[in-house]
Amino acid sequence: MKKIGLFLTSGPSTGGTFQYSLALLSALGSLPQDEFALVVAYIDPSWKGYLSECSAVQLPINPGKASKLLTQFWIISGASLNLWRRWKASFDPIVREVVRQKCDLWVFPGQNLWTSQFPVPMLASVEDLMHRYQSDIKESLGHARYWFREAYIRFTCRQARGILVDSELGKQHVHESYGTPMEKLFVLPFIPPGYIYENRPVSGFNERYKLPRKYLFYPAQFWKHKNHARLVRAIARVKKQFPDIHLVLAGPKTNHYREVIRLVDTLGLQENVFFPGYIPDSDVPEFYRRARALVFPTMFGPTNIPPLEAFALACPVATSRIYAMPEQVGDAALLFDPTSVDEIASCINRLWSDDTLCEHLVSKGNQKAASWNQAQFNRAASTIVRQLTDHPAIA
Repeated sequence: MKKIGLFLTSGPSTGGTFQYSLALLSALGSLPQDEFALVVAYIDPSWKGYLSECSAVQLPINPGKASKLLTQFWIISGASLNLWRRWKASFDPIVREVVRQKCDLWVFPGQNLWTSQFPVPMLASVEDLMHRYQSDIKESLGHARYWFREAYIRFTCRQARGILVDSELGKQHVHESYGTPMEKLFVLPFIPPGYIYENRPVSGFNERYKLPRKYLFYPAQFWKHKNHARLVRAIARVKKQFPDIHLVLAGPKTNHYREVIRLVDTLGLQENVFFPGYIPDSDVPEFYRRARALVFPTMFGPTNIPPLEAFALACPVATSRIYAMPEQVGDAALLFDPTSVDEIASCINRLWSDDTLCEHLVSKGNQKAASWNQAQFNRAASTIVRQLTDHPAIA
């Protein structure tokens, strides 16, 4: 029997990484139990609830701050990460415990420092290389993040048996950036998280949120690359023709949230833009179901998960025309240049006023949702795991 490990780092508030982790948890949990045994190590305590019905061996991890700080210091020093990984195995109880599991393969859904810590056979995710391809956005470079990311991603791409990417473009990015052989790169596109399909009534939803009857929806953390400022300016333009326009910006009130609030105040949109804060998983589907449309003006790619969530819940979509997003959404969404307030405003105007267009986009979105779902994701993930454990020498 083969033994597979899954190392979960990110909690629900991290967005896409958490959702991809959920999809991989489902995929690995669906492997035949007479062929595969699953070990799940997790850092964020909230994962315990998601593992309640999982038959895997559970391995809670409490790394503390010291381990992360030591690793960061080591990277800053420019010393060998290979040497660091060997040393940590001799003194770090977490590394020793992971190694002790003797898994045939460890899967790391998150793109972070942890992939440089363990001398184990590894399948790791490289979600994006926007620190390279979108380096003009300051948060890609702040606090030495560029050099940290470069160090551990480059090391991961060299040491891992396989690398998961979201798209053919993501595959090309990794290959041209680090020289990773194409045979080590596996395209496993995003899917909507399982909770999107929950149809249970949401108790107390109206009282908690008091949403407008008709609104546009954008769920995203308040990072610069999420492009809230241009979206808000586009709303201000559309308001001149449609004074009843409403926008719901959902996400933790952190990072650049205060700047967005100030812009809303400056443009006189206090009655048009709503900030419900962080939305728990159980409430997310209802936001999509009630929304007139999802407007997704991100500057980052290659692909993203919210348009897929909208497709699954019959919510029309307009999204950025960048990287692999046009291939991801096909003809099921309106596309715009995310640097153009005019183009964003034009798409909003059409979505807000044209019922026939919205019905057409919903129909196309339904077709997209049916073409790639959790069952298909599970089969693709199973094929990758089998290839890397049946023939480890090829990786």
